[in-house]
Amino acid sequence: MAYRKKSWREKLRDSGKMPKVLEFDPSFPCGRALQKRGAKPGDLVVLAPPSEVDAVMRSVPKGRLITLDGICERLSQKHGTRFCCTLTTGIFVMIAANAAEEARAEGRKDITPYWRTLKVGGILNDKYPGGAEAHKRLLEAEGFTVARKGSRYCVENYRKFLA
Repeated sequence: MAYRKKSWREKLRDSGKMPKVLEFDPSFPCGRALQKRGAKPGDLVVLAPPSEVDAVMRSVPKGRLITLDGICERLSQKHGTRFCCTLTTGIFVMIAANAAEEARAEGRKDITPYWRTLKVGGILNDKYPGGAEAHKRLLEAEGFTVARKGSRYCVENYRKFLA
């Protein structure tokens, strides 16, 4: 039987065995990032499914923004944990973005406004479809001011637009 690669939308719907709540272990792939945020061994960490990450992204209205940390905060609250795995959440943000573009290519109008999701610090995501340049154009089309800071793009005063 031939293998068929999953579409982005199929990946978005695939929850695997998530959500999963685990006790934090510094050897987790996201261990260093969570330690910087204050995680200690034994703290509860949620690995939320892609559909929940997508739902948070869809909830951000026009004119507002959210960061990866903001998504993790909402998911942590939802699941009653102190922390959320930033690594899996970041991967699922990228899946949601690609699924949205896949749907747009098929003519669907109701897509996840992934461009309103920024990296930590207001940085644009170069892993989105079309890279940081396309992300910049989508944000500017909604009225945000994007500036280059070193080799990256950032939304100016992004904090005042956080949902």
